[in-house]
Amino acid sequence: MLNSNVKVDKKDAKLAMAHFYVAFIALFLGGTAGLLQTLVRSGKFTLPAGIGYYQLLTVHGVLLALVLTTFFAIGFLFASLSKTAGTLSPKVRLTAWIGFWVMTIGTASTATTILLGEASVLYTFYAPLQAHPVFYIGLALVVVGSWISGFAMFAHFGKWKKANPGKVTPLLSYMSVMTMILWLVATLGVAATVLIQFIPWSFGWVDTIDVLISRTLFWYFGHPLVYFWLLPAYMAWYVVIPKVIGGKIFSDALARLSFILFLLFSIPVGFHHQLTEPGIDPNWKYLQVVLTFMVVIPSLMTAFSMFASFEMYGRSKGATGLFGWFRKLPWGDARFFAPFMGMLIFIPAGAGGIINASHQLNQVIHNTIWVTGHFHLTVATTVLLTFFGIAYWLIPHLTGRVMTKAMNKLAIIQTIVWTIGMAFMSTSMHFAGLLGAPRRSAFSTYGGSAQAAEWIPYQIAQAIGGSILFIGIILVLVIFVNLAFFAPKGETEFPVGEVAEEAEKTPMILENWKLWVGVLAVLILIAYTIPFVDMIQNAPPGAKSFKHLL
Repeated sequence: MLNSNVKVDKKDAKLAMAHFYVAFIALFLGGTAGLLQTLVRSGKFTLPAGIGYYQLLTVHGVLLALVLTTFFAIGFLFASLSKTAGTLSPKVRLTAWIGFWVMTIGTASTATTILLGEASVLYTFYAPLQAHPVFYIGLALVVVGSWISGFAMFAHFGKWKKANPGKVTPLLSYMSVMTMILWLVATLGVAATVLIQFIPWSFGWVDTIDVLISRTLFWYFGHPLVYFWLLPAYMAWYVVIPKVIGGKIFSDALARLSFILFLLFSIPVGFHHQLTEPGIDPNWKYLQVVLTFMVVIPSLMTAFSMFASFEMYGRSKGATGLFGWFRKLPWGDARFFAPFMGMLIFIPAGAGGIINASHQLNQVIHNTIWVTGHFHLTVATTVLLTFFGIAYWLIPHLTGRVMTKAMNKLAIIQTIVWTIGMAFMSTSMHFAGLLGAPRRSAFSTYGGSAQAAEWIPYQIAQAIGGSILFIGIILVLVIFVNLAFFAPKGETEFPVGEVAEEAEKTPMILENWKLWVGVLAVLILIAYTIPFVDMIQNAPPGAKSFKHLL
């Protein structure tokens, strides 16, 4: 059993904190760009100094959806491995630092091109939009740097397994490795399209690009990216939150199985983002839609496990009745309150995701701002509120400080502010999307149609919500800076929950990495091989990016 008093090693703490510094800088810059976007869409604000709307849109998407999430997740995973699988070896730590600096250099390169107006291509960077070559090179470096960090994690995890043959691996370490396997397999798609298609095209080495293949490779990555955002949050939900509330983990085996299922059903499903695109056989789209809906199973497993843990805790405190346990939860603890609000908001977010992935319903909302509203419920609320909740205990643990009552109260206020702001912004995005408001357009491009006039109140509501959210960003940055540099010195626990005594024993088949990665490979081959061959064989004239390889 893990000793709960074990602290993350100071050298490992510095590594994790370096990732968090980049993540919170990205939050500020990307959040500022998001605020300006909502103000422009309201029609009441004009951008100064020649700043372009799509320049802001690219900054917002890249820094928040890619940089913030990736750096925070990797920092959290390293801290979790150090806590539960032992201090990183000097070689592993050096490899991790190399990964960090490669990612940071790539981030700086990409951000510079966007800020100079040379890469206003959005975070999806769809062709035929073209950016400066340094933009794509920077993206490639971010991916390669994350791979280096992933290999460092695998090496550390392998060392623990070698030293503890036949034992069940620590749950947080298991989840960390599963998350990085998902990331490495998913990023093969974006790495392929950037290296083989976009970089040669941006340098002028080829004249054209196969748009369908580039979009397919992007969405092979783009959908599991959502689960790379979510799985670190799920780690906190499954393992940390039960300890925070004073309860137990409902089931170790169920937690591991849910992560396996997320791995299997999150990658071979990219076509559900391409349901309206020609060139992909409808039968293959249907197969991937079915696989997409399979992810509902581990999602419901997670909901059941979490609320079972809450109820077990409440009953242990004397709660009676169907929902009596609800009152026993520690609502005044920001470490619990922020992630719990993220859990609640994931309910409408998941419902919206089902609509996005459905053949017929997708036709109603495809490429409307509904989709943007959905992303803001998932990554910008469920994931970020959980990340904030993690930061409230992990940052002081790593820096040797404690969160004061004043900071805890401010964190509660921050969570409420964020929830209110997102209620304004995401709800208005969903309603505007149902009225046909486009996903990526500024107010000035709407024209004077009667339909566009219907969208204006919702765009103003988005601006109100964006302004409230920016206040939330300022509040969380104040808390982060305090916990990193100014909070009183002291000991803060890294909360790792214990499994309930009545839980079933974890079967060792869940530790069979070769089996589950093999099943994943088979699913990917089934879902993509024939459609991909068809795309290449029937590529339009001049689409050399892949066809010239045959």
